[in-house]
Amino acid sequence: MPRLGRPLTVGLLGSYGGLNLGDEAILTSMLPCLRRMHPSADLVVFSRHPRHTRANHRSTTVVGWEGVPREDTLNVLQQLDLLVVGGGGLIYNGEARRYLRLVQAAQEVGVPTFGFALGAGPLTDPEDCSAVVEVMDRMDQITVRDEHSKVVLEEVGVRRNIEVTADPALLLEPEPFTEDMLLCEGVPSGVRLIGMSAREPGAASGQLDQEGYHELLAVAADFLINRLDAHVLFVPMERDDIRHSHGVLSYMANPDRARVLNGPYRPTEILGLMHHLDLVLGMRLHVLIFAAMTGVPLLPLPYAKKVCSFGQAVGAPVLTDVMREEAGPLLAEVDRLWDHRHAHADSIRRSVDHLRERAGVTGRLCGDLIDRIWQREGTPDGTIGVASA
Repeated sequence: MPRLGRPLTVGLLGSYGGLNLGDEAILTSMLPCLRRMHPSADLVVFSRHPRHTRANHRSTTVVGWEGVPREDTLNVLQQLDLLVVGGGGLIYNGEARRYLRLVQAAQEVGVPTFGFALGAGPLTDPEDCSAVVEVMDRMDQITVRDEHSKVVLEEVGVRRNIEVTADPALLLEPEPFTEDMLLCEGVPSGVRLIGMSAREPGAASGQLDQEGYHELLAVAADFLINRLDAHVLFVPMERDDIRHSHGVLSYMANPDRARVLNGPYRPTEILGLMHHLDLVLGMRLHVLIFAAMTGVPLLPLPYAKKVCSFGQAVGAPVLTDVMREEAGPLLAEVDRLWDHRHAHADSIRRSVDHLRERAGVTGRLCGDLIDRIWQREGTPDGTIGVASA
């Protein structure tokens, strides 16, 4: 229950502190968005690794929730006036229940809950599906980042209205990634540079064969090096991506023309890096989002529906099953993309403008809910007064 004379308190729950630059990009975008909506509000981030989150977001209150006694978590939840869930892909097999337990606990103590550009799927586990329906139907509002996520939630039985917006990271602004930073990574100046993103198969990738896709990406990298007289830069978005990038390198005929980015960069710096790239092939969603935001031609390597959904949203080439498994058709598509790169880049920019507008809608909807909470429970100085009956 709100207490007399304290600021509005908003909690954020997502895959934060997981050392994944995509999730950190989402949080980096959401925090200023929420601060603009209600500058006096206290923001509390529920983090998987609080030390990491505190180091990167120093003006924010950070609490741990994994491996923390339930009563400690409940004590924090009871101080909230709103719990914002997301953004990003939290609602999928094996993970949905973990996040939704915290959401349910907030609901049980009367805290409103808002789904912020969530990603959903694959979602087939009966216990996860049951938890999704039970908890998400009780949320005050749900927004998702793509049409596929809406379909997934509706197919498992969620009846609450679901609005499609877009990924919060689309609203980030880049930091410079300088030529000196590239030189420190072993990338020579003035070369044509191709970005690539490799990752583990993961729960969303079906029966993807790890060695097979390493070899396929290596063939694509060598093709681009020879066809364009280019260098290749692998862009890891989390620690294990480094291992998979080196797995691709081990199959390459020209590994001396490739580098794996090693520095501890912020999401906004990786966004700035995209200005140096001429083409991006990737499995990581946020590498593709960053490329699109910069107008770099891109080819999604669709290991999961979220990658396919984003590729379709920006008009990227759609790979058939054959292209994902056989080098010849894939290289033909890469070649076609390069030949039409300028038209493709123009199309991407137009699509991203539309997606950025949709991404902004999420914040406005969340802001409207915060305003309603404040009007119901607030005082003229912006602090919380006595809760309404």
